[in-house]
Amino acid sequence: MTPSATSRRASRLSSSFGFGERLFASAEEKQLARELDDALERIEGDLRDDMRFSDSLADTTTRYLLEAGGKRVRPTLTLLTAQLGAGSTDDVLAVARAVELIHLASLYHDDVMDDATMRRGVPSAQHVWGNSVAILSGDLLFARASRLVAGLGEDAIRLQAETFERLCLGQLHETVGPEDGADPIAHYLRVLSDKTGSLIATAAETGVMMSGADAAYRAPVRAYGEGIGVAFQLVDDVIDLSPATDATGKRAGTDLRAGVATLPLLYLRAQAADDPDAAALLARLEAPPTGDDAFDDAAFDAAVAELRAHPVTERTLAEARRWAAEAVAALDAIPAGAVTRALIRFADSLVERQG
Repeated sequence: MTPSATSRRASRLSSSFGFGERLFASAEEKQLARELDDALERIEGDLRDDMRFSDSLADTTTRYLLEAGGKRVRPTLTLLTAQLGAGSTDDVLAVARAVELIHLASLYHDDVMDDATMRRGVPSAQHVWGNSVAILSGDLLFARASRLVAGLGEDAIRLQAETFERLCLGQLHETVGPEDGADPIAHYLRVLSDKTGSLIATAAETGVMMSGADAAYRAPVRAYGEGIGVAFQLVDDVIDLSPATDATGKRAGTDLRAGVATLPLLYLRAQAADDPDAAALLARLEAPPTGDDAFDDAAFDAAVAELRAHPVTERTLAEARRWAAEAVAALDAIPAGAVTRALIRFADSLVERQG
């Protein structure tokens, strides 16, 4: 393979897993990288075909977020765990595409519920076409994912149904909030497990299922996927407090502005009961609207910067690292090798990422 081809593959895997050149430490790992990248290229093209409907508007709207980019973390995980078995078979490629379609569908719905204006650096779908078109586009993607899974057997169909149920429950619980007397932090972590952890866990598990790998590997990789899914979202909570980037177009505190109580804010609320300084910062972050604007922007930006520097944000990162460490510990049940090393590197890089 030419150096330029190696660089191209390293760059693509880095965009999904943050590996960079570290993945290419041995001949075995280079071969793994080649197989993953060949499969990812095929998946990328096939996803466009999966979004081919009998209506030009549907073709445009369902492909909108696919073409906006994305790391393809979930299909890459499926391909990677499939290396524990027969590798990137046709069934593995099909289920990897189905998982990505489910993820994309959930983004359309999430953005409607959150009234988001940006996604992946472009205006959100409902901002372009309205809520109804965005919701129906997500529904079409869910339907197409179901068609793919329908050909993969009863076990795959059941797992998809269970995952979809958890995605809906997670969104419902996030929407209604914790019950009276419930621990809001435990409630929030459960929401993250359902909304994010469940689908990443399914991505990892289906790679084992569809590749014919030892069934004993299913539970460990599922636990791994669930753990890194929660860790991923907790790191996002911290990234939300960071200044805007060209990639996201989001300003610091986007989730807080939308009324989403992320983990740093939940920790601050708990601390505010006994800490006057924490209570004062919380009051600034939860100040009522002033004038015609939803927030006094300058005051809110200053409060977000203070929250970013507050110990509760480092505590959130520590919680993300804890979830990632528990995810890695689950891999002890899988033989050591290139696959497990790659999964461990991904968990490490995930909690250190900046965007």
